[in-house]
Amino acid sequence: MKLLLSIILILPFHTSFGYGKPDTGKTKLRISRIIKGRPASIGIVGDTTDVKTPTRAGSVLMGGSTDVDDAFKWMIARSGGGNVVIIRASGTDDYNTYVDSLGKVSSVETLKIDSRALADNDTVAGIIRNAEMLFIAGGDQSNYMKYWRGTKTMAAINYLLNKKHVPVGGTSAGCAIMSGFYYSGEIAGITSKQALANPYDSLVRIYDNDLLHAPYLSHVITDQHYVKRNRQGRHVTFLSRIIKDKGIFANGIASDEKTAVCIDEKGHAIVLGKSKAYFLITDNKKLPEICAQGKPLTWNCNQQAIRVYELPASANSSFDVKSFNITKASGGKWYWWWVDNGELKMQEF
Repeated sequence: MKLLLSIILILPFHTSFGYGKPDTGKTKLRISRIIKGRPASIGIVGDTTDVKTPTRAGSVLMGGSTDVDDAFKWMIARSGGGNVVIIRASGTDDYNTYVDSLGKVSSVETLKIDSRALADNDTVAGIIRNAEMLFIAGGDQSNYMKYWRGTKTMAAINYLLNKKHVPVGGTSAGCAIMSGFYYSGEIAGITSKQALANPYDSLVRIYDNDLLHAPYLSHVITDQHYVKRNRQGRHVTFLSRIIKDKGIFANGIASDEKTAVCIDEKGHAIVLGKSKAYFLITDNKKLPEICAQGKPLTWNCNQQAIRVYELPASANSSFDVKSFNITKASGGKWYWWWVDNGELKMQEF
């Protein structure tokens, strides 16, 4: 058995890219080690024995950058303290000691699933299916699509979401693939300016419910790093494309950096962290006026194209993702968003 020693230290912060360390306010000695015979595993903390704990479903949509401790604690509470699995296609096992430091769990294991062969491996899929909590790290969502779509790994994640009912979350790229509709970024990332200038830019590639099937998110598209990277315009463009191409009036959920939307088994969402989350609601009576190849997007509808709820991270935050019912939201502010000739505009009401 090859051992890799890792000790939790009190260091400044932990990032979703796996290069930082947590500020836990405590130290404890739980060794992260590699165990032979576990394909894709790049480290495990705790007991490898498969345990059975009472779990409650939940989804976490984290916006990237510094991870949200309280969102992980929310997931750990729903896991019943069982086996935690982190999956990714690049990076290290740095999440192991971080998550282990935040609550009592049987184990935390990181799987680096960076090929379709590993994603279709029975042992890898079995480790995922035995999890009481799963988290998808940041990275490149096009790799997750390329390696995991249509494999036993995909089936195992959907088993956790819809049969075993355990908490499943993701940050940044991991958050991007949590929704039924998702932006792949497979060629290169697109900015709001580019997307609004041409909704049919070759970089705008949206996929429809062919990867993960999280409860309440089949007609949702997420975005991340939202305010920090000015992604509101591209998110609106994604919604316009779904309407134009699919005839489906999807909704949007977006988390800013250092922020997470936590959705429970009834579809009730709260926002945790440091910044804000956004809930975008489309209306089947309000179609984009111009959504065409080579032309700037116009989606005005009397300056009331999209109803948007801005919800700061707070104990009082509340939004109903099950229904997107405007009467069930509290703790935030309502806005109208619209687009004129490729320019996104916003007005509080």
